[in-house]
Amino acid sequence: MNTGKHLLDDVRSGSRRALSKCLSVLESTREQDRNLAYDLLAQCKPHDQTWRIGITGPPGVGKSSFVEVFGQLLVNNGRRVAVLAVDPSSTRTGGSILGDKVRMPQLSLDDRAFVRPSPSRACLGGVTPTTRDAILMCEEAGYDTILIETVGVGQSEIEVASMVDMFMLLVLPTAGDEVQGIKRGIMEMAHSIVVTKSDIDDGATQRARAILKSSMQFMVPSAEQWSVPIQPISVVAQQGIDEIMATVEEFFGTARLNAISRVRAEQRTSWFDTALHHELMDMLMARAATTAVFSRVRAQSISGEIPPTVAVHRLLAHLTVSLSEQK
Repeated sequence: MNTGKHLLDDVRSGSRRALSKCLSVLESTREQDRNLAYDLLAQCKPHDQTWRIGITGPPGVGKSSFVEVFGQLLVNNGRRVAVLAVDPSSTRTGGSILGDKVRMPQLSLDDRAFVRPSPSRACLGGVTPTTRDAILMCEEAGYDTILIETVGVGQSEIEVASMVDMFMLLVLPTAGDEVQGIKRGIMEMAHSIVVTKSDIDDGATQRARAILKSSMQFMVPSAEQWSVPIQPISVVAQQGIDEIMATVEEFFGTARLNAISRVRAEQRTSWFDTALHHELMDMLMARAATTAVFSRVRAQSISGEIPPTVAVHRLLAHLTVSLSEQK
């Protein structure tokens, strides 16, 4: 029996349990699960008309609250929404709170939406190592809008921009006074800048918009045929959400479909390179850990006898010779 095919058939039929299981398989590091993951992904079809939207911003900016309200508007407009919410993992224990479902109580219970919190495993980039694969699986399940809410750790958030069509940066009204703290790299990648909690101080919100707009004039456009809007929103006062929706619909309008298609082709190139890097690293680590050279140079590095850079170089040199001798 083809386990992968039957499981994927359940996913395509709308089973949320099957989708959750598939995503767990994709996240697993067990060899048996990895083989099943490859089987599942090989059977996925391209879904070129979906919307992939990344949402990032500093802690406390209100990302989850925004996703809750924006996601509800999307489903009410007839779209099916999958939220991949990445929670920060502890660098000490690997544990993760996974509290995004708590912060999205209504959306997580909506039959037209699927909310999946995932641990970041302390990876940079604001996303997990399998986020790209999870996007494909959610699209295979029939979700035409994928929202990726990132950890929100700063400059490393640029990584998520390489896997979405539209990259939204959320900032607080105080950004007007702290614009230097907003990394240039993130702003250059943004297709939309949203000033949250605008009901708290209208004056601060307007100053933030003016300073951000001025800063954007000196940056290379983030997308073809597109000018980055800077829009205020208040989730509490229910203000500005319709304008955000209009911006998203314009971004994914017919006039920009070719541009989005070209970007996705470029992203698949980057995706291949990233996947190759991870697979090679896993393969090399598995082989290296079984050698006496690994134990020796690692111990020398830890003791300070040789720098880690030299230790790794010697280990890889040994592996290279070992692989060549096996030919």
